[in-house]
This record gives sequence, structure tokens and C-alpha cells, in this order.
Amino acid sequence: MENYRVSLAEEIIPAADVSEQISTASKEASGTGNMKFMMNGAVTLGTLDGANVEIAEAVGEDNMFLFGLTADEVLRYYEHGGYRAHEYYHHDKRIKQVVDQLINGFFPDVGDYFEPIYDSLLAQNDEYFVLRDFAAYAEAHERVEAAYRDPARWWRMSAVNIAHSGRFASDRTVAEYAAEIWGLLPSGERFST
Repeated sequence: MENYRVSLAEEIIPAADVSEQISTASKEASGTGNMKFMMNGAVTLGTLDGANVEIAEAVGEDNMFLFGLTADEVLRYYEHGGYRAHEYYHHDKRIKQVVDQLINGFFPDVGDYFEPIYDSLLAQNDEYFVLRDFAAYAEAHERVEAAYRDPARWWRMSAVNIAHSGRFASDRTVAEYAAEIWGLLPSGERFST
């Protein structure tokens, strides 16, 4: 989204039904965007990365849609190799179609704009394992669609996310840091304003 900023977030986050948080496992520092969506009732579709893992612990995996490699699997690929993006490209017709559309003229008037993405996936062996996670991502989308078509189920999932979002509130976080990291306890004193 171009020029994403707080004023846009104030409109988008409360209106969202689904929060897609799809960074490669082990690559994202724990951000807060997904927590804001959660607090506003959006259900997360995401990888096992960053705060998505914490959200799953809070709401249970049946109240979100997880997919893809784990951080350990990603790190094993980095350490030992063995990932070959071309195998996924050649063995999954959907992947081949989508990747080919980046360079075959499917998108009019863009010239070679998407060629760097195409190259990153195939010539550079897809360092973020996009092709490896593609089928799982598509399947997760199907699960989202099925849940959304069942309003009672969707509302329950949304309510569970809202109800369990308090653990991400800044008041709780500051109190926990004060006690566990800084060794501070509340004094009970009130400051006059």
C-alpha cells in the first residue's frame, strides 16, 4: 500500500476481517501490526513467525490460519541447503502459471517491471521460500473462505481474538518489563496532575 501511515491504519485496521501476516518464518522481528488487527477482531492468516506465534499461543491455532515452514525448517534449509525452487516451479502447475505471468505479458503495460521478482524466485533460488510455501498458502486461503462463509464460526473466532488480545496491551507489557527486567514494583503512589 502506497504511503501507508497512521491515518490510513486508523481506517484500515478496524475495518479488516483478515490480517495477512506472511513473512518467512524466522525473518520478522515481532511486530505490532498483527496485534492491532487482532485487537480489532481481524482473524490472522499467517506464517509461524514473529508475534503470529504468540497470537497462536493466546487464541489457539483453531482461531487463526497458520501455514508454511517453521523457523527451524527455514534455518535448516539455510544451514544445510537442499531447497530447489525450480522443483516447485516445474512440479506445481499453479506455481508455474503464476510465476510465468510475471514475465509473459499477462500484466499489460508493465514491461519488465516484475522481472526482478521472477529472477529472485528462480535465478536466485527464492531465498524466502515463497514457492515452497505457495501450496500451503493457497490451502490456508481456502480455509479462510470456508470459515468466512460460516458467520457464527467467524464471529466466534473474531471474538476470541479480541478477548485474548489484552496480553499485548502496552500497560501489561510495561508492568511486566518493570517487574521482570528492571526489578521495579508498583509503589502505590499517585501523582497529581
